[in-house]
Amino acid sequence: MNEFDVVIVGGGVSGCSTFYTLAEYSQVKKVAIVEKESKLAQISSNHKANSQTIHDGSIETNYTANKARSVKLAAQKVRNFCLKENLQDKVIFNMQKLAIGVGDTECDYMVRRHEEFKEIFPGLQFFTKEQLKTLEPKIIEGKDGGDRPENVVGSGFESEWCAVNFELLSEYFASKAKEKNPNNEIFLDFKVVKIKPKNTGYAVIAKDGREIYAKFVLVDSGSFSLPLAQSVGYGMDLGCLPVAGNFYFVPNILRGKVYCVQNPKLPFAALHGDPDVFVKGQTRLGPTALAMPKLERGKHWFDKLTPDLFKLDMHKEIFQISYDLLSDSEIRNYVIRNIMFGLPYFGKRMFLKDAQKIIPSLKLHEVSFAEGYGEVRPQVLDRIQKKLIMGEKRIRTGKGMTFNMTPSPGATSCLQNSMVDVQEIAEYLGVSFDKERFLRDLSPEELA
Repeated sequence: MNEFDVVIVGGGVSGCSTFYTLAEYSQVKKVAIVEKESKLAQISSNHKANSQTIHDGSIETNYTANKARSVKLAAQKVRNFCLKENLQDKVIFNMQKLAIGVGDTECDYMVRRHEEFKEIFPGLQFFTKEQLKTLEPKIIEGKDGGDRPENVVGSGFESEWCAVNFELLSEYFASKAKEKNPNNEIFLDFKVVKIKPKNTGYAVIAKDGREIYAKFVLVDSGSFSLPLAQSVGYGMDLGCLPVAGNFYFVPNILRGKVYCVQNPKLPFAALHGDPDVFVKGQTRLGPTALAMPKLERGKHWFDKLTPDLFKLDMHKEIFQISYDLLSDSEIRNYVIRNIMFGLPYFGKRMFLKDAQKIIPSLKLHEVSFAEGYGEVRPQVLDRIQKKLIMGEKRIRTGKGMTFNMTPSPGATSCLQNSMVDVQEIAEYLGVSFDKERFLRDLSPEELA
């Protein structure tokens, strides 16, 4: 019988990490993970869909110090897991990483930020323009071959396990969960269309009519989590603004990750450069951001249009929130500019000007659109407070169903979120969760 204690909907890194955590650290006897694609981790956790970065807050300049402290604890769980499992240079990769300030205003900000954040990140290094010229020469080289005229400073690390192939990490989590408990199951090509009460639990029903049963259902389906929640009457106070990110390839002229000072008004990541850990010899620049009526990418613009998005989310409050956001000239200009990046001929030239903030000597012929890269991220809207919710959102029903929406840094927080979810699941089912061993293995400083 397809009866399970827990069914996890969504086979990305968030779902797979919880699959692993339940198997390794709880007394839950039988867990299933269902995924609508033919392989695990093919949407947001796919190697093409994200910047392959552990976002721990050290170089993400839109993070407050308090957020950086909490995200650092989440990030170290992923890093420690990979190192404990000897996944170096297979799943996790070492490289330098920097946040740079360009121009006097940004440089002054970076000096102040570094002083505050070095208390949170021991070993965080500050780099002058001359030091950056040695460490990451292409960000100092100007268009004429000499040094760029602006002052540039940086803050970061010369060496850090900071890049992850989250697709391979997802597969590894799933294999460990199956190895630990052969009763656990993975169902692929299982597109969930309905969750309905059944006896003392729930029936999870696929588009092809298959059903499996669970005492507890955890939904880790990214952009699809909210429509599924609303289909059973939860999260009706929320809306979703799907935002797709695109990337461009340039030659591998950066030695490590280079991030810029971010406008705190924007919920989208500022342009950054990341040497690709899957496509050797290429550096990715991006993301650009474009709102669209889709919950995931398709090969063409009209692929994967999502009628549920219109049916469930097109409330007047959603339009009001969007209008309020666009009333801010900085956000409006950012949105318009990102729309124009998609124009033939002009788009790449406009993107080049932005990219030259990181690599001033970059030439047009060195930039190519990364076809098929990037993915949709759900920006959650609060209809009651009429505002955008920054970060993750969890809908707990208290009745054996929880729905997670995890925009960036969802992959970084996968094990942290697993710890929280497994604790809730174990309490609901009346079984034990060895949180102490979990923390001892992955985040011992929290025990101290």
